Amino acid sequence: MTRSIARSGKVYLVGAGPGDPELLTLRAARLLETADVVVYDHLVTDAIMDFVAPEALRICVGKQRNNHTLPQEDINQLLSGLANTHQRVVRLKGGDPFIFGRGGEELQSLVANGIPFEVVPGVTAACGVSSYAGIPLTHRDYAQSCTFVTGHLQDGSTNLDWTTLVRPRQTVVIYMGLGGLEEICRQMMQHGARPELGVAVVQDGTTESQKVICGTLADIATRVADGQLRSPCLTIIGDVVRLHPQLQWFSRRP
Repeated sequence: MTRSIARSGKVYLVGAGPGDPELLTLRAARLLETADVVVYDHLVTDAIMDFVAPEALRICVGKQRNNHTLPQEDINQLLSGLANTHQRVVRLKGGDPFIFGRGGEELQSLVANGIPFEVVPGVTAACGVSSYAGIPLTHRDYAQSCTFVTGHLQDGSTNLDWTTLVRPRQTVVIYMGLGGLEEICRQMMQHGARPELGVAVVQDGTTESQKVICGTLADIATRVADGQLRSPCLTIIGDVVRLHPQLQWFSRRP
């Protein structure tokens, strides 16, 4: 297959962070201010989009579970097409584009089409949301490792490596796991995790609407249902969750 000739346009794959615009990198903010076009997902907050120049073209491509405004292949083609007609194309993704953001897939498509690109990492949700919830992902007394997993696979199922996830003295962070929370907890207990192991589910982490519900593997699904949490949520499982009452700072601000 013959690779096409590189165009003058360039695509910048940019991480928007977990929601708080103060967590944008300087590089990300500068690119948003000078972009010709910004292609963004639904997780990118309005406060972050305020950094985009008024004259820039804005294209929302959605990407909610089971509700994609554009299929991934169409997004890939869109980015290449925009690079043909615009000098600076910013592909803006919530969190970090290389952590469950399909950034690698989009870059592979750009490479195949001879489109130049740069990557600007962002604060991934696991780090940003846990920090704002007052839950350290590692702690010498509770967790010496941390595992990031996605709560549902491409076919919509929840089929994880349960043996690995129930290992002691670790923290498990689950992206996009709200819909499968009850099944995740059931499977972890079935594979040997303690029913009293701490679980925190955080909605809208790092934003003014942040909501944190804590419980255990045995009762968190009921607590979350009673609290009527909605996506986007991040789930943190491990003994570090017990530090939340002591270390939560965001909700205590004046």
